[in-house]
Amino acid sequence: MFRTTMMAIAATAVLAFAAPASAIDYKGPTMDLSQYQPEFRIGFLGDEAAQDVLSRNACLQDYVEAAYGVPAKMFTFKDYAGTMESMLGGNLDYTWFGASGYAGMYLENPDAVVPVLTRMQPTGDTGYYSVMVARKDSGIGSLEDMKGKSLGFADPNSTSGYLIPSIELTEAPYGLNFDEYFESTGFMGGHENGVLAVLNGDVDAAVTWVSGVGEWAEGYSSGNLRKMVDKGILNMDDIVQIWSSKLIPNGPIVMPKAMPQEARDVMVGMKQWIHKNDPECSENVANGKVRAWIPVDHSFYEVVVKARKAKIEAKKGS
Repeated sequence: MFRTTMMAIAATAVLAFAAPASAIDYKGPTMDLSQYQPEFRIGFLGDEAAQDVLSRNACLQDYVEAAYGVPAKMFTFKDYAGTMESMLGGNLDYTWFGASGYAGMYLENPDAVVPVLTRMQPTGDTGYYSVMVARKDSGIGSLEDMKGKSLGFADPNSTSGYLIPSIELTEAPYGLNFDEYFESTGFMGGHENGVLAVLNGDVDAAVTWVSGVGEWAEGYSSGNLRKMVDKGILNMDDIVQIWSSKLIPNGPIVMPKAMPQEARDVMVGMKQWIHKNDPECSENVANGKVRAWIPVDHSFYEVVVKARKAKIEAKKGS
């Protein structure tokens, strides 16, 4: 699991700050959150360098302050577990998790958080894909070529970076035994680190997340590859995709169940307003292009909750 002490969690918070509110022209839904709490705390998963996350999401901080009327603070963590435990401990008010991260928290405490909304792809899909990539010059062009090679996972609490590939690749039609098929497997400390490990030759292939739609040269319309292309640290000509999962439910933005319903409603309206009126901010926050932000609830993630629960039970029984 991912249980840690709150002291350990505090140590994993790489950076947190509250910037002065900027003069943004926000005309979406608002509320006075100060009636319930003095600030709004935004958490991010440890998928890339902390400063990159904070810089890309600076506009979100401004909009949150305008929508809720309280200072907003942003926190990054070294791994998914730290973000999850901090949310479970009541120390965060907003985080965009993958479906597996939400499932892990729900299995730990079903009354802690609730899914609020997720994104819709440009095609209208509400899902994304786990893909396996290798260096183009490695001679690896298919999953079959990975026999006896090293594979990097993103994080044990990642949906596309671990849960889904670890299930799909061991079932039909693949039926792989990881210990026998791969020379080694390991966690890279996030999606970006996994792809960088491939580029550096530290592992032969890694799994990561993509929208699966849009142009390959751009890293698809959104996802980790798109983020890396946009930051100038990945040329898609240098890698090749050798496997793709089935469609995975897009991960939810979650908020504490204890927060008033009005706060969750304002979040939905705020994100939709940003998408319509500030496309640049919307793309930065969404890690690429989306068609819309749509409300979701627990029922959208029941299949992933069952998959994570089954994996936990299988591990206990092994």
